[in-house]
Amino acid sequence: MRVWRPCIGIRTSGSTALTMLLTISTTHEPATDLGYLLHKHPDRLQEFDLSFGKAHVFYPEASKSRCTAALQLQIDPIGLLRRGKNLLAQHYVNDRPYVASSLLCVALNSVFRSALAGNCAERSELAETEIPLEAKVYSLPCPEGEALLLRLFAPLGYEVRAHPHPLEDEVRDEGICPYFTVTLRAVKRLRDLLRHLYVLIPVLDREKHYWVGEDEIDKLLRHGAEWLESHPDKEFIVSRYLKLQRGLTRRALERLGVGGQDAESCTRGEEMLERPIRLGELRLMAIMQAVEASGASSVLDLGCGEGGLTKALLTMQNLKRIVGVEVSSSALGIAKRRLGLDEMPDNQRQRINLINGSVTYRDARFSGFDMAVAAEVIEHIELDRLGAFERSVFEFARPQAIMVTTPNAEYNVKFPALKTGEMRHPDHRFEWTREEFVGWCENVSKRFGYSAKQGGIGDTDPTLGAPTQFAIFERRDG
Repeated sequence: MRVWRPCIGIRTSGSTALTMLLTISTTHEPATDLGYLLHKHPDRLQEFDLSFGKAHVFYPEASKSRCTAALQLQIDPIGLLRRGKNLLAQHYVNDRPYVASSLLCVALNSVFRSALAGNCAERSELAETEIPLEAKVYSLPCPEGEALLLRLFAPLGYEVRAHPHPLEDEVRDEGICPYFTVTLRAVKRLRDLLRHLYVLIPVLDREKHYWVGEDEIDKLLRHGAEWLESHPDKEFIVSRYLKLQRGLTRRALERLGVGGQDAESCTRGEEMLERPIRLGELRLMAIMQAVEASGASSVLDLGCGEGGLTKALLTMQNLKRIVGVEVSSSALGIAKRRLGLDEMPDNQRQRINLINGSVTYRDARFSGFDMAVAAEVIEHIELDRLGAFERSVFEFARPQAIMVTTPNAEYNVKFPALKTGEMRHPDHRFEWTREEFVGWCENVSKRFGYSAKQGGIGDTDPTLGAPTQFAIFERRDG
């Protein structure tokens, strides 16, 4: 048996019980209001009997400034097998007792039923208030990796951090462990967080310990009523939640307003569910990881276009100031609508601004940022104007860090639709080889007092490199 150790050891009654664990934290003041929302008092350790074991609710911390509630499940796999409840296992030795799965979702519905419904009789206004929340799932199965976590949770406004569990020595050469400790941060109503977890954990896990029938459609739509229809991957979510059952998936999508041939095309199982992640998505994830690693609290999105990156940056709660710059007024109008600036809560609206401007002109509004990002921008600038961009960004704006991404011209031969010598976009003024890009990075770093590290984004060909190349510049003078 392969061993990944996707579990938490908790000392109980002189022995170590292997359990799954979920924590929910807030810094809303007073933070102990979390007890009202969950209907569980912070001073009490509570135990609940479930059909597959026991659930415990306790508070590792409970102060005015920060409060954390923990839901710990102790699952009896042998008992499940004997009672015929574990439909997944041929043997009771498996990962079910240790990972977040449909068992955790059943516990959420049982233990936090009122909170999941959004009920808080004593503090009804609190239940409707968006508060800073952090959920941490200590062992979440996701065989497809971190990209799927971002794909599901980022559109809902979460900052997502995922750390794979270490592999045992005997399987270390098999790659990344399919189990992650996942942290989600956002400013939301508690019921929204619980509903997102309730629906998306089974989507990630791909398994359920009970039979999936018509009543699962009602559960899905009840807990997804306020968010699922607008999620860009709703078809994916519905199909996976309903265990790829085409009839159930079609009926659920029709009730969501996706009908006819569209609904049928969204139920084609693995072919649809395991579509490759697009290069744009990989680029977005790489940029967000670089921003997080930099520790920046303010970011300038140069050439923000219609706001794709700007919207993603808004999900990162550590960013206090985000400014998107775009020379096209029409693109800025699309970005404004895409971000929903007019309907955005004040606490979010204060973090973000969109401005009309050119990256090739010195602009005082570009100064004072921790990091600037020029994602697929420089190749749209005439080569004889590139020096103006360099001075505008590296000399005058002069952020602590700058990330630049641009196409790798060598990789273009792998795109069948491109003719020899043709560039990827009609508006591109140039596309550099890796050697040309490295030379530019070295020149800019030397002239303006930066150091640069280069890398690639996307599937890397051993001869041609990656489709996108990037550099992260760090200012040497601190």
